[in-house]
Amino acid sequence: MTTISTYTVTSSRDDKYPFVYANPVRVEQRYHPEHDDSSPAQPTPQATATQSALLLHGVGQQYTLVTDHAIPSILGQEEILVKVQAIGLNPIDWKGPAYNFGIPSLPWINGRDLAGVVVAVRDANSRIRVGDRVLVPSTDYRDIRKAAFQQYAVATHFNAARIPAATGLHVSASLGVAFVAATLALGVSLGLDYTTIAACPGPNLVEVVQKVPPTEIPADVREECFAAVPEHERLRKGDWLVIWGASTTTGMITLQLAKLAGVKVICVADVARHGARLHALGADVLVDRHAPARAVEIIRGVTQGKLRFAVDIVGRDTAALLQEVLVEDGTVREDGSHAHLLGLTGLPKERRPGIVYHTVPIKLFHASAGVGETMVAWLEELLQSTALVCPEVVRHAGGLEGINAALDTLRQGGVSGKRIVIELEG
Repeated sequence: MTTISTYTVTSSRDDKYPFVYANPVRVEQRYHPEHDDSSPAQPTPQATATQSALLLHGVGQQYTLVTDHAIPSILGQEEILVKVQAIGLNPIDWKGPAYNFGIPSLPWINGRDLAGVVVAVRDANSRIRVGDRVLVPSTDYRDIRKAAFQQYAVATHFNAARIPAATGLHVSASLGVAFVAATLALGVSLGLDYTTIAACPGPNLVEVVQKVPPTEIPADVREECFAAVPEHERLRKGDWLVIWGASTTTGMITLQLAKLAGVKVICVADVARHGARLHALGADVLVDRHAPARAVEIIRGVTQGKLRFAVDIVGRDTAALLQEVLVEDGTVREDGSHAHLLGLTGLPKERRPGIVYHTVPIKLFHASAGVGETMVAWLEELLQSTALVCPEVVRHAGGLEGINAALDTLRQGGVSGKRIVIELEG
């Protein structure tokens, strides 16, 4: 048993979605093997100093498995250590090395989605406890300790969501980053109020962000974080929303959150392959992506030329197509409101007046403890209530060593509408 410095929560702004404030105290760190659903034969971090990890040594190269990489150290009082048991693969996991994106230095460890069991906690009053099964969206990609492609990863307690007993570990590893992106896109950038959801009420993120100290919001996303403050600009129940790329995990979660809040949703996707699932998740209109010009006509006809909100998850070209269907070529309405186009992977080169362009302020999730904990607390409730349908997953055995092959499958389009999840031994 080791005595360490930690912090306790002394106050909160909201009982349901707490903001963490801390005062230093001294507590004892305890490890309870009986609460760890991993194999008892596996060493804990207290018993070993190294671990297996996948290292990227150069741009354009495959990852290399090493067995003598240091287990990451807990540096902050708000941090926890997670034994990784499942890893969800994202396109960025192969696009980053291929195009030199999101690689701060070399060698590097990647991986954005993980699930596992908590083996160390510093804050005695944290909502996260040793032995909890958690999913962690690792959005802080500049901190190598938090990457998923290793046996142990550091996270902050306000970025970890506890997994309900009825929810599988592997499916949990598939949804973290997609949930964060979808929730911020709708709730912060477009201003959708989740408190109106009857099945499982969530937060009003516009109000949450307004209470965040400005120093907690990175300067490069600050403008985006306050874009939806004017009420007449916000996405509301009864409005139309178009999602281009709706069959992606992020698209399906965006669809579900929007429908829970009463938004009417048009989904653009490969209807033959994914139409049945999107319909089951609540899509009001399905439009096939294989005929882009026809898709634009259908969207314009369904919305009668009054579409104000669109989300693109594919790229710059499809975002440009969505420009074509936004209300009257982006003209400002009588009440001063604009059309809004959010691009998760790119925005049009040529932009039009009257349209407000958005990107997802993903950094907000890990930069602000209040925002992060608000979101993961709601995710826990959504999973517990089964109001959120999890992605379909394809499970790959082989541990870390199998990730290169699985990423090749992802790169070649071998899996569509599902998430590849890597199983780690133990």
